[in-house]
Amino acid sequence: MSPSAAETAQRSASSPTATSAPPGGWPLAGPSNLPDPRTHAYRQDLADVALVGTVIASHFAEPLTRKLSASAPFLAGPSDDSELLSQLPQGAELQMLDNSRGWAWGYAEGLVGYVRSEAVR
Repeated sequence: MSPSAAETAQRSASSPTATSAPPGGWPLAGPSNLPDPRTHAYRQDLADVALVGTVIASHFAEPLTRKLSASAPFLAGPSDDSELLSQLPQGAELQMLDNSRGWAWGYAEGLVGYVRSEAVR
């Protein structure tokens, strides 16, 4: 007969935390103090490496500095219909975290947003 999960957990000597769950399991409780997403780059799938320990994301990346090859709208989302945050001039720097599906995502002018991939070199 194999041991139950609870019995196995109680035998774990290497765990730095309590080895048996409280009645009802491990609830997630308390407020989340997430940083402002307009100024801190994080999504469910990707976040700035500077936010490790602050947000949960599948992956973390260090921003790459890229320059715009042409003036481009800096948008709140990856859609031409998204809110316009700023009009970035040619040569403006984008601290880019992602460039996929036709959109580059990152920081510019202290904000987080998207520009069309073709505007980034």
